[in-house]
Amino acid sequence: MIRIKKRWPMHSILLLLLLSGGCDSGGSQVLPTSSPAGGETLSGLTGTIVMLTNRIDLIENGTFRSYADGFKKQYPGANVEFEGISNYATDILVRLSTKDAGDVLLLPVNLPAKELSYFFEPLNAELAAQERFTTFATYGGKRYGLSTGTTTSGVVYNKQAFRQAGIRQVPQTLDEFYAASAKLKQAGIIPLYMNYGAVWPLREWGNNLVNYMTGNPEYLNEMVQEDAPWKIDNEWGRAIEIARTMLAKGYVEDQLFSNNWEISKTKLAKGEAGMYFQGNWTIRQILDAGAAPEDIGFFPFPYDNHPTHYAALNPDWFIGVSKFSKNKELAMKWIHYFVNETSYTTNWGFLPLHSSDEPALPQYSEFLSYHPTMIEATVQTDAFIDMANRAKLSFWSGDYIQELLAAQDLEQSFHELNVKWKEARN
Repeated sequence: MIRIKKRWPMHSILLLLLLSGGCDSGGSQVLPTSSPAGGETLSGLTGTIVMLTNRIDLIENGTFRSYADGFKKQYPGANVEFEGISNYATDILVRLSTKDAGDVLLLPVNLPAKELSYFFEPLNAELAAQERFTTFATYGGKRYGLSTGTTTSGVVYNKQAFRQAGIRQVPQTLDEFYAASAKLKQAGIIPLYMNYGAVWPLREWGNNLVNYMTGNPEYLNEMVQEDAPWKIDNEWGRAIEIARTMLAKGYVEDQLFSNNWEISKTKLAKGEAGMYFQGNWTIRQILDAGAAPEDIGFFPFPYDNHPTHYAALNPDWFIGVSKFSKNKELAMKWIHYFVNETSYTTNWGFLPLHSSDEPALPQYSEFLSYHPTMIEATVQTDAFIDMANRAKLSFWSGDYIQELLAAQDLEQSFHELNVKWKEARN
């Protein structure tokens, strides 16, 4: 399987557009819908479109097929097929470079806004008017993607595990968080499943946490104005040091270098692990792994010893229409249906798309009961993305976080990052 790192400059990707041929997406899965019975269609829209997605689980359990079946009732001549890509964030760039990107797909998070028009079709006015996160997936007054959900980050926990460990109150300060972890470990429970070996979950401990614990959603964007943003005594140092402390004290899983993402969900569902530090979207997956809804809770991450904390309000992946689609009108109709008429944004762990709607998850109601200050995300600027690419820092993959967690000397590792950053600025 051909793979590229997300840190590749996009001008390299554009050069690949000159090449012909396809790309083997090994490890992906395609699921076709059934063909129409025949006869005239009611809508006049016909044909087959392919949607690329990172949600292989929803392909395998038939959820996406049920969505396509519902869509077919409105457009009997239309078929929707799904292709799941397990390493979506990196592999999708290769697919775009070869124009083999289906008809509908999730927008790469590190694609500069100025390059959206090279790969995506502008959405029609009806679709664009419904988007909540207005600074994302836009360029030159045109919108190229809709958010598929709204998320926040926090600690997903097993209440039975907490009770077994004698934890009677959800930790609301960092000291209480460490104390709860110690009790879980003493009870023979993995305090927090970090998913160190899967790598991508480590993003929560780096730029994701740093960008909201400051209370400033522009924190990362403003890094382009600094030569040395990584410091032991600033938010970067404090965030990484929490994760390093959890590792040093043995408050995480033993098999650090194994990718046990699927296994970890079962362990948390059974109470063999006590906590995750992840987005609320994981809650539904833990319930599907066997947990009783009443056993799973959710609280803001207590990154310091202040009584209240900030929490993120982020868009999930954005969905758009490929510039290379042969059936763009049908693809637009499918996006509208997928975002607005399926259960995807409500039943699969996301928060309501519109702030006036009540959350479907009782766990999110618990989260809000701790009164975090919600910080709505802003888009990473092209200047930040370009700087990250020039510095060869994979902000969106978690690789550099793993390196920082493993470093013998964190201050030296920060110095090396600052050298790369300063060179990129110059």
